[in-house]
Formats: sequence, structure tokens, C-alpha cells
Amino acid sequence: MNIRKKVAFHTLGCKLNFSETSTLARNVEEAGFDVVPYQKPADVYVINTCSVTDHADKKCKNFINRALKLNANAYVVITGCYAQLKPKEIALIKGVDLVLGAAEKFNLVNHLTDLTKNAEGTYHCSNIDELEDFRSSYSFGNRTRSFLKVQDGCDYTCTFCTIPLARGKSRSDSIDSVVKKANEIAELGVKEIVLTGVNIGDFGKQQVGQKKQEETFYQLIEQLDNVDGIERIRISSIEPNLLSNEVIKLVAKSKKFVPHFHIPLQSGSNEILKKMRRRYLRELYIDRVEYIKRLMPNCCIGVDVIVGFPGETEAHFLETYEFLNELNISYLHVFTYSERPNTVAINLEDAVSKNIRKERNKMLTILSEKKRRAFYESQLGTVQNVLWENAPINDQLTGFTENYVKVVAPYLPEKANTIEEIELLDLNNNGLATTASKEVVLS
Repeated sequence: MNIRKKVAFHTLGCKLNFSETSTLARNVEEAGFDVVPYQKPADVYVINTCSVTDHADKKCKNFINRALKLNANAYVVITGCYAQLKPKEIALIKGVDLVLGAAEKFNLVNHLTDLTKNAEGTYHCSNIDELEDFRSSYSFGNRTRSFLKVQDGCDYTCTFCTIPLARGKSRSDSIDSVVKKANEIAELGVKEIVLTGVNIGDFGKQQVGQKKQEETFYQLIEQLDNVDGIERIRISSIEPNLLSNEVIKLVAKSKKFVPHFHIPLQSGSNEILKKMRRRYLRELYIDRVEYIKRLMPNCCIGVDVIVGFPGETEAHFLETYEFLNELNISYLHVFTYSERPNTVAINLEDAVSKNIRKERNKMLTILSEKKRRAFYESQLGTVQNVLWENAPINDQLTGFTENYVKVVAPYLPEKANTIEEIELLDLNNNGLATTASKEVVLS
């Protein structure tokens, strides 16, 4: 009697990584393995890594140790961005058996035929400049929403970023293929799709077999707006210079695309933006936000910002703080700059001390909390459609409105993965509840 081997996955990082991990897990199941939670004993542990900051690298090592505590003889596989950037270094970490780079990760199943542990790990990692193909993926099963990968890689040369080194050149799926995947997701009963990629506004660039761009992001969302069976489509992070008025207009008129944008800023100082080699200035960012709010007053707008970039003086930081404070946005994702090998920024002068970076992060995090609360307060008394999540949190049902307001209510299992029209009445410290009861608290 053959006992099916158990494989556990853990994802570090972005929505794109989640979509790829889910696809890898389905591939493994189809090959005859059982997929189990990462917290359970398994024969194989696969960690899909991120490497946006050095903290992500440390997290990877932490999850290697967790796996070996559950099964000291487990076969440990590392893939993802960190694996592409530092394959030799990772292969030498105690307990690691296999490292798969960007081109090799979708061949995971082929590497699981022999689970013999050796004294040192092996790695398979191609030159990232040779990576030209696009591998489609989407998430299913872990969340109510499905993350659908439509684009990969990036041609930008931001001085702080390692993503082009980890994922290669910008390339994307075809519109026909994305629509086909969206229909597959709809058949699974998923209510919401989140479009994801490294630089999704660059969609259509360098498609397999094409020498020039023949499709655009606008054409993609125009086609997806007609997909039956999907109630909502959400656009993940999109660069301000690629978020055209045409795209904003379509979202404003659409019955599927929701009023929520996440637009990276990184700095509110034009001088720092130029040092970062960003492809816009703050004036363009203001225009994008104002145009969105003109067409969709209740639209949620999230912002990425980096503190402590080399050469960021106190005046530069305060310029960013005041810029964000005055901007009509809803929340921030605050990142502390960390030195990354093989980037331009690591060689820039006037490094900001880590203590100052920490203080600036704290200031913007507090500002984000104020912005989010003000946005939530502006939605009180409105009637919204909430998509309820599958899993309860502290015996509470949680969900999101179309414009990304987090809502809580008493848990009723029959409401999971359903959309309910509710009135937002009561605000607590973490979200909005469907009742005025002060006892509804989300921790």
C-alpha cells in the first residue's frame, strides 16, 4: 500500500506569491500528493519567499526552523524571489534541501520524485535575463477572493528595488487567457477576483511570441467587465503613471470593478522621487487622486510609501508627511528602507540612521490609522454590499465592502462567501460593524 506523501506550503510576501503558491499546491495534488496546512507534520515543506526587505529574508529562515521542528526529516524546498536572488546562500542553510529559482519553481513536481536528504542543499536557478515565458496562476481555497496573476516582471529601474532581479523583464498573459482563467474561477464559486502582478499597468508588454505590445491593461479590464459569474473585480497595486484617466473612467462606470485603488507613491518629495528613479512627480499623483475622487467620492485609495531612503532629510520627510496628510487618501502601507545588494541605492551617500527610519515609520503608521479611521467614519450611515469571508475571527464574521471597508458582525456560517447589503452604523477601533452594538469588537 502506497502512502501518499504530504506537502505543506507557506507564502511570504505579496498577492502575486499567493496566486503562485496556490497553483503549485494544485499541481502537487494532481501529481498524487496530499496538501496539508503548514502547521501540521509533512514530508515536504515548500516556502515561497519574498525579498522586498531584509526582514522577509529573516522570515524565510524562521519558517525553515518551524518546519524542522514539526518533522526533523522533512524535505525543505525554497522558491520565490529570495530563492532567485540568493540560491547558493539559501542552499547552505541547515535543513534546506532544494532551492528553485524563478524559471524552475513551476517544475516543483518533477523535483519531488526523490526526497532523500543530503548534507547540503542543491539549487536550480537560471539567469533571470533569460526568463521570457509567462506562467499563469490564480489562488483558490484559502480566501474568499481569488488572486489572478495577469503580469510578471518589471522593466522599471527604481534604485531601491530588487524585483526586476528576482522576476525578470515585464511580460504578461494574453487577454483571451486571462478571461478563460476568470471563467474558471467563476465556476469555482468565487465572488471576487483581484488582478495581480508586479507592474500590472504594463499589461500586454512582451507577451510570449510577440515582438511588440498588442494589448493594453485598459483592453484587459474592458473584457473582464463582461465575464459572467464574478460579482467583483479589484485592481491591485498600479503605478500612478500607468493609471490612466481611461482606466479610472471604466472603473467608475463598471458594475464589476470596485471603487478601490492602491497606488504606490514612495515619497512626497520630488527630489527623493528623482533619486528613486520613479517615473512621475508628486503633481501627477495629486492629479490621479483628485480625478478618482471626482468620479468616485467614496473610492478607497491606498498608498505605498518608503521612509529613510538615502538622502532623505528631515525636511524631505516632513514634505512627505504633509503631502500625505493633505491628500484625500484612505490608508498607507509604510515600508522602512533597507539596503538591498545589487541595487543603485545601496551605494548612495547620506544614509539615514535606523533609529530615525524607525521613528519616521511610526509617524506615518499613526497617520495611516488616522486616515483609515476618517475614511471609515465618512462611510457611516451608508448602505453597502459586504462580501463575507469564510473563516471566523474571534467568533466574528468579517468582510469587506466594495470600497474596502472592513466590516464585522456576529458569526453565522451560512453567510460565508455571500454578499449582503448592510447599513454601516457603528465604528470600533478596527472596522465597521453591522449593528450599533458596542460589544462587536475585532481584535
